Amino acid sequence: MSAAWVRVCATAELLPGEFQVAWDGDVAIAVFNIDGDLYAVEDVCTHDGGELAGGPVDGFEIECVRHGARFDLRTGAVLCPPAYEPIAKFPVRVEDGAVFTRDDRWG
Repeated sequence: MSAAWVRVCATAELLPGEFQVAWDGDVAIAVFNIDGDLYAVEDVCTHDGGELAGGPVDGFEIECVRHGARFDLRTGAVLCPPAYEPIAKFPVRVEDGAVFTRDDRWG
């Protein structure tokens, strides 16, 4: 819950089709490279709190491996049950060859 940007990784460590997870305080943020565009979401399924990173990604959709809930990585929107609440999405910044994100919900 900080306003400061958190370094995720070097841009070379986040190629198309890959993801990285960073922590902003106690919030896990997963950053995905989808065809060269970066999207950051909270790494928590709103159905039961499971991790989303590492689940199957199809286009802009990620599926929770635990129970199959799907979310849009661009918006955080729920695409199918058992989840009914969207996931948080966060800004992404690329600077000096590194990827940054932050939890901007409270600041």
